[in-house]
Amino acid sequence: MSVGASPTTPSSTYLDLVAAETAIAAAAAPRITSAHDGASRDDASAIRSASDSLQPELVELSHRIFEYAEEGFEETQSVADIAELLAEHGITARVGAFGLDTALVAELVIGEAAQDAPTVAILAEYDALPGVGHGCGHNIIAASAVGAFLALVEAGRTRALPSGRIVLYGTPAEEGGNGKEIMARAGAFDDVDAAIMIHPFGYDVTDQPFIGRRILRVRYYGVPAHASASPFQGRNALDAANLNYQATGLLRQHLYPGDRIHGVIVNGGQRPNVVPEFAELEYYVRSNAAETLKELSLRLEDIANGIALATGTGVEVEWDPLPFTMPLRYNTPLSDRWAVHQEARGRRVLTKASVPSHLAASTDFGNVSVRVPGIHPVIAISPPDVSLHTREFAEYATSDAASTAIADASAGLALVAADFLADPNLRAAARADFDAAGGALDVEGFFS
Repeated sequence: MSVGASPTTPSSTYLDLVAAETAIAAAAAPRITSAHDGASRDDASAIRSASDSLQPELVELSHRIFEYAEEGFEETQSVADIAELLAEHGITARVGAFGLDTALVAELVIGEAAQDAPTVAILAEYDALPGVGHGCGHNIIAASAVGAFLALVEAGRTRALPSGRIVLYGTPAEEGGNGKEIMARAGAFDDVDAAIMIHPFGYDVTDQPFIGRRILRVRYYGVPAHASASPFQGRNALDAANLNYQATGLLRQHLYPGDRIHGVIVNGGQRPNVVPEFAELEYYVRSNAAETLKELSLRLEDIANGIALATGTGVEVEWDPLPFTMPLRYNTPLSDRWAVHQEARGRRVLTKASVPSHLAASTDFGNVSVRVPGIHPVIAISPPDVSLHTREFAEYATSDAASTAIADASAGLALVAADFLADPNLRAAARADFDAAGGALDVEGFFS
């Protein structure tokens, strides 16, 4: 029987069941409200008008970034176009900040630049994925963040908006490079009181989970020998890697719900007739909580060392060759303001209780969210069954739905920022919610 080179098609049964359950839960979900007033009605109206007037420029920016499809730390054209659009609106941006050539900083000071005036950071991403381009829709993130910033700039020219400081950060290399953590270690968020951004998705959700992720590299060192004439003289590094892969697979039965481990053997030897002297594996290790991610890390180290002992090989364990990402922490008072503003634009915003929250990925905004109060809501541009990081999702990243999302998101982010500046009770509630969730973490030293 000849099977052929084509794989079987994955079944949609599970996703169909999830979609049906989600539809029922979403229909029964209560409307999200806010206990806070936020910005004045007149200020909010001016911000919405300014945001709407910017939409042709923002959609054009989004489409250009989509076409560039620049990978992490190489987003030179994308960040240059953002800086150019800001300049057209009278804002000078600095490209090359916090030690990253493609990071961007622009600043808007509203009213008196008092030392205790609140600061809100609006975050843009613009890196693409190898092979699938903007299959995560970062072109939409960039346009929405730039639009929110410029909406506040333009509204401030006609109205005296609440005093405070708005910074626009262009953050490179979310896809694996963890640019936000690099920027954070260089001080980007030291004087920030809240950080906000959006991400395109298949649902509108205030608090879609994004889980923590570490990178693990395990290297086994063996002794080469002729695999036929004298295999007994060898120590097989590939055997060690094979056992590691299997042991990690067996561990999956005993993981906490939501934990994930996925890996590849990146080096397994050179020729079959030589006992492999070197083998290397790379894993992505994920968990819902920082504490359980630390615990899972220790278990994987035990596996690596135990197998080295069993096979007579040497082992080297390397964690986080690029900075890790922390689980994302949502700020409920700020998330509620987002939902209120999106409902006014006709969106039915849900919480994670009503959507398949187990379909989770990771983001470097998690590292920001455990330093300062933050939100990272997702906004629908595609059907719910279209997965991120696919060519199919990339097709939606320049669709009419994407253009609508840019309009809604840029207005929504600008309004949340204005709410934060205007309402001291909202600021106090956001800080209380952040402190109750554990306050600021020592991110850099957490896994030490």
